[in-house]
Amino acid sequence: MKYTNSIEIALPRERVAQLLADPAHMPSWLRGLVLHEPLSGTHGQLGTRSRVVMRSGQRKIECTETITRREPADLHGIPRGTVVHFDREIVGAGMWSVVRDRLTEADPETTLWVSESEYRFSGLLMRLVGLLMPSAFHKQSQQHMQDFKDFAEQGKDVREGRS
Repeated sequence: MKYTNSIEIALPRERVAQLLADPAHMPSWLRGLVLHEPLSGTHGQLGTRSRVVMRSGQRKIECTETITRREPADLHGIPRGTVVHFDREIVGAGMWSVVRDRLTEADPETTLWVSESEYRFSGLLMRLVGLLMPSAFHKQSQQHMQDFKDFAEQGKDVREGRS
């Protein structure tokens, strides 16, 4: 299953990239995040493997995330016209996924975030979930992007609904 989501954020691309890459901000916008801890490497850097635990209703989902691309490596002083790339591979029970995020300048004060996701499932239950509920994955990805936009632009926090 493959799909693409996009959203415009009313902030310069460099600022969006810095906020997106900063682990301290993840709980404020990544709905359902219980834990995101590096197993090897430095959080958010190329090659880093992290343990990720998410909650969905009463279920906890645990997986391993590996940063497979981060360009440019330094998110300060990014030249105009440069596309920022954040790619990661996520592996969990019965699921493999890759997410390719691209940040481009719509104009100097607006960033276009395009996220391409691909999922593969194994095991009967996970294959059924992927087959019967593909729109749920697409909607959840769009919700995460909207939550990030609300956090970045307005300081909204998904944990408490506070600003």
